[in-house]
Amino acid sequence: MLPIPKFHIQDNILAALFAGILTGIGSGLILRSKGSAGGLDILSVMILKRYSIRLGSTILAFNICLLFFAASRFSLEIALYALVFMYVTSQILNLVVTGLNQRKAVMIISTHWAEINRQIISKLLRGVTVVTGKGGYSGKETQIIYTVITLQELARLKGIIREIDPSAFVVITETLEVMGYRIGNQPHW
Repeated sequence: MLPIPKFHIQDNILAALFAGILTGIGSGLILRSKGSAGGLDILSVMILKRYSIRLGSTILAFNICLLFFAASRFSLEIALYALVFMYVTSQILNLVVTGLNQRKAVMIISTHWAEINRQIISKLLRGVTVVTGKGGYSGKETQIIYTVITLQELARLKGIIREIDPSAFVVITETLEVMGYRIGNQPHW
């Protein structure tokens, strides 16, 4: 039998935070391994597949509805601690299931776009889309590189850009979902 450590946390808010973190990690690992704890997990995966609503958001919304009805039987203070626990659980669950695979969308505007384009394709092995744009102030036509990369590739991409054109204009944004060959981050249930 495996010994289970006991945590003695006296502060209720810290207990809610800690329990939320542990529950979120556990639930996320179960879902990432294509398992289920039963109940709301299955419904959340179905809603994710149909409406692209994140797993943690579905679970949080359902639990808030239950908490609303249960709050009449318990004190408001206990209900708020439960809400903190549920919120932290849902955020950690989202992080474990998709957040660690979060992709970055990158737009690069540079006069050296052709060389940056070649380097992304050859060194990062990522697809690139080159879009023709027009400067709003200058009116000059320019090429905009658009690519989607993993978080681990971001530092290498920045290095490539700095080496070729330190004055390039670069916009890096978070993605919610990415579908596609080799770069998609959606879980496959």
